[in-house]
Amino acid sequence: MTALLAVADHLPPGRVPIEDLAGGFGLTPMQVKVFRRYHGFGEVSRDPGGTLLDLLRGAVAALPALRGREHRVRWVLHARSVPTVAPYPHRPVEELCAELGLGRATVLAVGHHACASGLLALDAAGRLLAADGDPAALALVLAGEKAFTPEAVMVPETSFFGEGAAACLVAPDGERDRVLCYAADQRGEFDSDAPERAAEFQRDYAGHLAGAVLAAVTGAGLTLAQITAVLPHNVNRAAWHQVCRLLGYPRERVVLDNVAALGHVFCADHFVNHRTARERGLLRRGEPYLMAAAGAGRGATFAATVLRH
Repeated sequence: MTALLAVADHLPPGRVPIEDLAGGFGLTPMQVKVFRRYHGFGEVSRDPGGTLLDLLRGAVAALPALRGREHRVRWVLHARSVPTVAPYPHRPVEELCAELGLGRATVLAVGHHACASGLLALDAAGRLLAADGDPAALALVLAGEKAFTPEAVMVPETSFFGEGAAACLVAPDGERDRVLCYAADQRGEFDSDAPERAAEFQRDYAGHLAGAVLAAVTGAGLTLAQITAVLPHNVNRAAWHQVCRLLGYPRERVVLDNVAALGHVFCADHFVNHRTARERGLLRRGEPYLMAAAGAGRGATFAATVLRH
């Protein structure tokens, strides 16, 4: 059973208030107020002088479990929210692998599910390790991007992106943070620029995400009441409050602490929130928790993964 051996993140010290970003998108003071009061954003993390390689390097540096195990890493997967994460010809993930001595590893990009690609990468890592058949083999899942294009700075009326990165060492089996079930609902009907489709997506978003959560929980043979914490993607507070209402799940168990201070850190959100949940004592040995996300790109994906700490 797939297990997370270690989870780490790196967040640059820089912070930018959303007001400083609003002018570039022509947002009115009222729209900024909605982002603050309704969606819960305050500022976003930024590393203006750094690169994606710097972010990923910082995340791996915070992952001491990798040291001495580099030769066992067979797969490196970079979970992406957007298709292009660095200008040509830069290849930051390959450069990082060269620095780390991961010459034996096959490097893959996973971006098919947009902001839900972090969960897809965990599932893919588990499947690759199972197919490999070597109980000592490992996979390294990386997440995090630079907000270097307008589309990677803000989602209109929904979210602001923050910069940061995360690293997760995955094993084919283990005693802690074992993956119990992964569920993904892909909705191709949202692959449209038609205004009515956009309105439908906003209207049905919470219902589809709640459905993915329930599918993963049921697939794990559990009930929602047994889930001790939810580690969300930081799309915004309002969306998660609506999901909680639909599920009847206590919103205080959803780790939304980082929305106001960091923004939506692309696919790294779950892993950043993993550290926050550990610090708050929300993850207890032997008890199940859940990661959940939605991604919109070519269509939409709603996904959830149940793990046992």
